[in-house]
Amino acid sequence: MRWWRGDSGADRGAVRREEQVIRALLRPPEPLPVRAARRWRDAMDHWRDWLRGSATGVELYTRATARDEYQYLLGDDAYREQLIGILGRAQPRDCAAARFGCTRRSDRACRGPEICSQDRSPDDREVHREGPLPGACDTFYGDLGPEERLRVAFSAGERHRAVLWHDRVLTGRLWIDGVPVGADVFLGEWGRWLDDRFYVIEVNGPDDHPEQEYGFGGAVINSVLIHDADRSSSRVLEPTADERWTTPWVVREGDELLVFPDRQAAEAGASPDRTLPAVEA
Repeated sequence: MRWWRGDSGADRGAVRREEQVIRALLRPPEPLPVRAARRWRDAMDHWRDWLRGSATGVELYTRATARDEYQYLLGDDAYREQLIGILGRAQPRDCAAARFGCTRRSDRACRGPEICSQDRSPDDREVHREGPLPGACDTFYGDLGPEERLRVAFSAGERHRAVLWHDRVLTGRLWIDGVPVGADVFLGEWGRWLDDRFYVIEVNGPDDHPEQEYGFGGAVINSVLIHDADRSSSRVLEPTADERWTTPWVVREGDELLVFPDRQAAEAGASPDRTLPAVEA
């Protein structure tokens, strides 16, 4: 290859990359044991039995561990949309096998796969599950690239899952069981399951609230979105002028939902600002 005056460094770099690709394609393929060991090295010891029975787990594992290759093929937006679709049917052990961060360490893969890969007890219905423990944790953190955050939270009985994604400017999007939720509100950075049915997350409070202000951390006064996963329906509760909801906290007691201005008020035994039926008529 002869270079002539006027070639840019970018042009020469593109040619070199093309030559590297051609040389790689002309090389004989590596033996299967080598290729397979490289592809599945993080799954062979503890997750192989689980992945044998979970097509979703296999798909999620490959999408997560070969993220750059899928993004090269699909682009960032299509990669994200397809990944969220897969997560809409995933189970906790699918996420753990795919090396997502969990409640013990959000930026590292499962630290106890020999325990988390085991079957959980059918009597285990705790709302919050933090591993290592059989069946894996209830919350996972995925990698979508620089400054993008993905959080997957499973309900207590694992019947439902919420996928919350924030981009670099903190614009949030939420899917529950693969269906978009809260598309017309500004979502907070964290949500949680109350049980195996109701998911709650902060959203920006009303602009006309007398104490509303906006700063680097977002709105001072916030509303709360409550999603009924069994009915696939949502409602947004907004504070009145005399309710100061900075971090509204919802508690379920039987057939009622209790709304407090913050978690501290709930834990201190204060009276709730609102009491409403858990299920709307």
